[in-house]
Amino acid sequence: MTNNDAFVSLADVSKHFGSVVAVDHLSFTINSGEFFSLLGPSGCGKTTVLRMLGGFESPTTGEIYIDGAPMSEVPPHHRPTNMVFQNYAIFPHLNVRANIAYGLRYDKIEKAEVARRVEEALEMVKLPGFGKRRSNELSGGQRQRVALARALIKRPKVLLLDEPLGALDKKLREEMQLELRALQESVGITFIFVTHDQEEALTLSSRIAVMARGKALQVASPKDLYNHPVSVEVADFIGQMNFVEAQVMDVRNGEAVLDTTGLGKITAPASSDFVQKGANIIVAIRPEKLILSAERRSDGLGAVQGTIKTSAYLGDRDHFYVSVDGCEKPFAVAIAETGANSDQSLDRQSIVWLSWADESLILLPRD
Repeated sequence: MTNNDAFVSLADVSKHFGSVVAVDHLSFTINSGEFFSLLGPSGCGKTTVLRMLGGFESPTTGEIYIDGAPMSEVPPHHRPTNMVFQNYAIFPHLNVRANIAYGLRYDKIEKAEVARRVEEALEMVKLPGFGKRRSNELSGGQRQRVALARALIKRPKVLLLDEPLGALDKKLREEMQLELRALQESVGITFIFVTHDQEEALTLSSRIAVMARGKALQVASPKDLYNHPVSVEVADFIGQMNFVEAQVMDVRNGEAVLDTTGLGKITAPASSDFVQKGANIIVAIRPEKLILSAERRSDGLGAVQGTIKTSAYLGDRDHFYVSVDGCEKPFAVAIAETGANSDQSLDRQSIVWLSWADESLILLPRD
């Protein structure tokens, strides 16, 4: 094992299904007690990674370590893991108490201890008094809690969760996100969570591996992924982003002078090796970092004139889409309803100014 401090480690792990490469030379580590998410679109390999961690699939190459031990020869029922599925896998013929206790049936534990653990698990997932209920008497959120209790009663070192909130409606899913994070902090074990939902991953995770084509594009904290993506692909997948092509005209004193398509000559912080004179790069900026106004601001911010093409009111914020000469796509601008960074009189077809602070610009290599 290359990292003795890591609790879970994937070392150059690949998985092939015939000619299809589902996971491609994946290497990263997960710390003890971490809420770690595998985030990516369908088919990116994230569920295959989870199944290999649980022992339901074997790596074609590479090795998986858990708590310092290689897992290649360890069957699923002997691994320090347990799994929660999207469809809950609750047995309809058993009541809640029997469903939760099911995983202990071969563990040679006295009945009194099993009963104690079941009640403890019910308290943990906020379902005290539900032991005698059948699955058809439970809501979707309650069934998910039963599935969590059944997985946790085995006291695994690692809990594997395969899109466990995917079948819930938006409001209940958001409520369960908060409960799931609180539960993880309470039990203190490592959670490895699979999702395609960027907002869900950002809300829940200590760190996130953004996956595509079986590879980990970036592994970082939610804030680092959002504010410091390493590629256009990651930046475009995590939240909304505006992109502009640019050429580096000069680099001096940690600042790049850029000739852009649509924004003219601008400056931006230059801290990456790929930002060199003559390089063709991408400039990115989040919608909430743009400032919208009817008149050009006098505070020295970068600015360009454009026209509002459409807008949308989303309750807590307004979204504007502003076309700029020379840019193929309109700029997305997100403005909180308080309007601190906007002129409230703006509407469709208004001629406006887009402004930004240099430090809000993210420089990315051209893919």
